Amino acid sequence: MTTVFAAATLNHVSGSPTFGDAAMRVLSPGDFAEAWDEITAWEGYAPTPLINLEGLSKVIGVARLDYKHEGPRFGLGSFKALGGAYAAMRVLSRELSNRLGQEIAPADIRAGKYRQECARITLVSATDGNHGRSLAWGCRRVGTRCRIYIHAQVSEARAQAMRDLGAEVIRIDGDYDTSVALARQDAEANGWFVVSDTSWEGYHDPPRDVMAGYGVMTREACVALEQAPTHVFVQGGVGGLAASVAAFLRQYWGVNAPRLVVVEPELAACLLASARAGAPTAVRIAEETVMAGLSCGEPSQMAWEILTEETSDFLTIPDSIVGPTMRALARPEFGDPEIEAGESAVAGLAAAIAARRSRDLSARLGLNETSRILLFGSEGVTDPEVFARLVKGKGHV
Repeated sequence: MTTVFAAATLNHVSGSPTFGDAAMRVLSPGDFAEAWDEITAWEGYAPTPLINLEGLSKVIGVARLDYKHEGPRFGLGSFKALGGAYAAMRVLSRELSNRLGQEIAPADIRAGKYRQECARITLVSATDGNHGRSLAWGCRRVGTRCRIYIHAQVSEARAQAMRDLGAEVIRIDGDYDTSVALARQDAEANGWFVVSDTSWEGYHDPPRDVMAGYGVMTREACVALEQAPTHVFVQGGVGGLAASVAAFLRQYWGVNAPRLVVVEPELAACLLASARAGAPTAVRIAEETVMAGLSCGEPSQMAWEILTEETSDFLTIPDSIVGPTMRALARPEFGDPEIEAGESAVAGLAAAIAARRSRDLSARLGLNETSRILLFGSEGVTDPEVFARLVKGKGHV
């Protein structure tokens, strides 16, 4: 193992899971089932691979590392394809039903029956890249106008990918949370509809739909596994992905659901701060993390309802171990398949590798040679320039 993992400082806060009813109430089995039925009917749907990293698991000293690789998802390179596009269909369904005075199903919108009506609606969102790309793709499929707000540090390649899907992209000064606020403000002023992956007071339906869409990924992983994992390491951000994963795992595996470990960049750790405070807590982002999709300073209130009841551990990782983890997947040395993973995709794996280099942290997380870890590789190469820069270099896992 390289010294970079042994030298990495991982901050750890123990959660206080109560395993209450949030995993059934905030995101119900019905929410997940509706999303599954709709998304699996989309043209081009196919389950993404669940890859057993057998060689790497032996090296770090665990029984299994199962990596759900979301790079191939609908050709968009990210699990976000499941969330934004599905939430867009649900927003359109609700709005058209109100306007036309009858129930309009997402399937009818998808079939093109209401394309003229959709063309008179504008959907907006803020994004670090992948959520906006999914929303733009969903809007283009049904003929709806799309405006995407990005902050100063979002790469031009990611911005152009959204423009290529027909979105109007507005770049602002400031960080992700500033772009969220401006998207809300402009939507309210112009009669547009926000499709966000984070919730706030009075705004719940689209974030719930986004999280329900993510459940397709988790369901695919669970069906492919022969037994429940002992641990799941999942990325933080605003918390929507982690909360969706936590809820589905609880519904699917019940009392055998794995121990949930939420992983964030140390430069953007709003969920760890929330765990310390015992309530949703915003943090100021003074410096952008290389994990662009996880650069979020304010947690989703809806997601936190689930995470506070389900999360056993909150971890932060330094940017220094991101590139080496991407290299370990792209240039495997232990017989595992090659995987091209984006910088936000490897947070969970990076944390698992570094944690196993620490006897103390392994003990606190309950990790040992019998552990079976499920990982969600949330994106493939969504920015080739960033990928090349981070994977370039030497060093072994």
